[in-house]
Amino acid sequence: MQEKQVTELQTTLRQCRSSFAAIGLFSFFINLLMLSGPLYMMQVYDRVLTSQSVSTLVALSVLVGILLLFMGALELVRARVLVRIGNRIEARLGARIFDTVIRRQTCRRDGGTTQPLFDLRTVREFLSGQGPFAIFDTPWVPVYLAVIYLLHPILFVVSLAGALILLVIGVLNEVTTRRPLTDATYDYSKCETLADAGLRNAEAVQAMGMLDGLRQQWIIWRDRALHGQSLASDRAGAFTSASKTMRLALQSAILGVGAALAIDQAISAGAMIAASIIMGRALAPVDQAIGNWRNFVSTHGAYKRLSGLLTDFPLPPTRMALPKAQGPLVVQNVAAGPPEATRAIVSGIDFDLEAGEALGVIGPSASGKSLLARLLTGVWHPQIGTVRLDGASLDQWDPTSLGRQTGYLPQDVELFGGSVEENIARFRPDADPEAVVHAARAAGVHEMILRLPEGYNTQIGDGGCRLSGGQRQRLGLARALYGDPLLVVLDEPNANLDADGDAALTQAILKIKKRGGIAVVMAHRPSAIDAVDKLLVIQAGRQQAFGPKDEILNHTQNGTPAITANVSQLPRRNVS
Repeated sequence: MQEKQVTELQTTLRQCRSSFAAIGLFSFFINLLMLSGPLYMMQVYDRVLTSQSVSTLVALSVLVGILLLFMGALELVRARVLVRIGNRIEARLGARIFDTVIRRQTCRRDGGTTQPLFDLRTVREFLSGQGPFAIFDTPWVPVYLAVIYLLHPILFVVSLAGALILLVIGVLNEVTTRRPLTDATYDYSKCETLADAGLRNAEAVQAMGMLDGLRQQWIIWRDRALHGQSLASDRAGAFTSASKTMRLALQSAILGVGAALAIDQAISAGAMIAASIIMGRALAPVDQAIGNWRNFVSTHGAYKRLSGLLTDFPLPPTRMALPKAQGPLVVQNVAAGPPEATRAIVSGIDFDLEAGEALGVIGPSASGKSLLARLLTGVWHPQIGTVRLDGASLDQWDPTSLGRQTGYLPQDVELFGGSVEENIARFRPDADPEAVVHAARAAGVHEMILRLPEGYNTQIGDGGCRLSGGQRQRLGLARALYGDPLLVVLDEPNANLDADGDAALTQAILKIKKRGGIAVVMAHRPSAIDAVDKLLVIQAGRQQAFGPKDEILNHTQNGTPAITANVSQLPRRNVS
């Protein structure tokens, strides 16, 4: 029989076995010391009251006081150890899950969510809360029932019946609340996803009057989530109330039965009181489990989602460090589509660039230029063919090392909450201020940055909301140039630029060539290809021509590089 695969989350939990064992040991002594109270009451009723001995009362009170203080200290330590376990698990898996959330988005393009980070927090909060106490205390229920049996079998029967009834209530609570809680969690995630999308596109929403429609859709998901949450809460509340009522009824029942047995001289009055207290302690874990059942269910769901995520996206293999790339960039008969696509969007892409060269990629909208940009930077991977940098295919490079030798300016420039300096330096902890200024000068934005209220220390807000579109694009260009990467891929870099920005872009491309870098520019506007040496023409996802810029332009209609040019007359071979 095939052994079940151990998930990464299970491995992390197993690494905390010594801490869980310590909690089990603490629980052993805590539950053992729980018997000190009932035994104290029994001795008071059966010995102190009958003997009228104050000295015995004082001795018993001092002893039980010491035991209860010791038990309280163990409770405190147990709670703190659980908090440390939760923190340890989040510390070990937090960075891993953060990286995986980003990787999943680039691999699936399915409107990714940060839900896994919330799931990890759910697991941590459960481990740091009251839920685990019920798990560690439940094994003591038979022990308490056995003690009650020693007091009298009839009291044991009453307590056992009560425990079974509470167990049935707990099972019914789980069965009836599981589905609505799961549905409510899903619906709430849809609400959050829709709200996040609206926030990212707030200007378009406001400008095009989409707010009412989006709000209505949000309300639909919100109402569904509230309905599921309310249904689960109502059912859980009913079972919690039934459990509490049953516990009070059992307390009265065992006192009544105990009183009858005491009248019949079968047990002492002290045993009656002790049995009532012990039964309450025996049923406490069951009642606690019912009260925390929503946390159990939500944590179980979070655990399953995290295990599935970490299984679907294992740690990438460790790559041997390669020497700093010097060029060339070689694209060999590449065909590719978006992640998880079954059909290639671009195919037959085949070209090479030497260090110090710049390539312009032109073609109609939706011809595959942005897809090619993602392939060249290693964000996506070819279905057929290879992309090689300095002779090594991109998947042979360590992602961090490759990223530091690559500059990328996507169509939709995304900046992050922080300072101008941090964004240009790619939030690297070892950022060099001189390299930041060098990148800003290379992008032609140094003077613009100095005009900001606090210069390079200016906080730009989430997504760069305090900057104009042109400023965001030029800062994105400076970020792409930080560290003088060998390969710089610019996707529609002048979409939001004015004449000064266009001139700065041209100068940036010339500087990349001069220092021996490789620039690839996806272009719609002719000004973006002023400084390139070669052109690649793509139409309908296929390479139509590649070669020196002047020679390619001579074959276009009227000698213009406009996207509407008659590309059917372009040379299909590499004319370089």
